Amino acid sequence: MNTYVQWGALLNVLIFGLLIGAGMPALYALGVRALDTSTRAVGRSAGLLKATAYACFAGAAGAILYALYFIAAGGH
Repeated sequence: MNTYVQWGALLNVLIFGLLIGAGMPALYALGVRALDTSTRAVGRSAGLLKATAYACFAGAAGAILYALYFIAAGGH
């Protein structure tokens, strides 16, 4: 059975799937949470939270754009 299963490739797919499947939505949710004004603690800087949110959104958008580029370039 070991000759039919490439365990290294299977592990790569599992890790990448977890990162994209759980990491990207978590990054986006962190950005949305940073923009939420109803639960903001007193004394927190609105500018810092807004910058954090935009950084999270930019990271998510950058990952999506890179994935599109990788697919269009014939990536495997």
